[in-house]
Amino acid sequence: MALRIVFAEDNYLVREGTAALLDSVDELDLTATVSDLDSLLTAVERERPDAVLTDIRMPPTHTTEGIDAARRIRAEHPSIGVVVLSQFAEDEYAYELLKEGAAGLGYLLKERVADLDELVRALHEVSRGGSVLDPKVVEGLVLRKERLAHSPLAQLTEREREVLEQMAQGKNNAAIAKALFLTERAIEKHINSLFHKLDLTEESDVHRRVMAVLAFLREEGLPGAN
Repeated sequence: MALRIVFAEDNYLVREGTAALLDSVDELDLTATVSDLDSLLTAVERERPDAVLTDIRMPPTHTTEGIDAARRIRAEHPSIGVVVLSQFAEDEYAYELLKEGAAGLGYLLKERVADLDELVRALHEVSRGGSVLDPKVVEGLVLRKERLAHSPLAQLTEREREVLEQMAQGKNNAAIAKALFLTERAIEKHINSLFHKLDLTEESDVHRRVMAVLAFLREEGLPGAN
């Protein structure tokens, strides 16, 4: 029996070209082709396919619609696998997609679409509850893991990291205490501890807070880290 597929891609030429390729494969049944997040979710509800192939960026925001769709589809329809396509080997997106579990999920570069055999294997794999990762993405995730393992922030406890995340939002000790339901004294202890672990004990308090936040931003790859 052919594998029933829903395909989502906002670029018209890419959508039509890829759809033609998928249609040429006897073991695939392309039941719907859509161009945005809402249409994708509607098609999944209507068609109940075996697997979904979706671009990572689509209307309305062109950011992480593919990831958002994958999470929702897997939560509401665990039997449906999802392969997310990306133009670039963005390991942070792969991490976001897979951090809550990799079952039934795949992350491939768009260049893999040209290799129909590989793409068909990936769709079959996720439909069975397996997972598929592009080799270039795996390399990026491995490097990310190594980078994080050697980061001074790896020494922080979960609570200290929560405090640092609050600091990165510009909050003072009182605001952090309120957000984390702790006393200001407890916050001061956590801050002193993280300063020590980040080797910021000899600087002024203001400078230490700035340097700690910069370390956090660099690790998270957020704006303002450079």
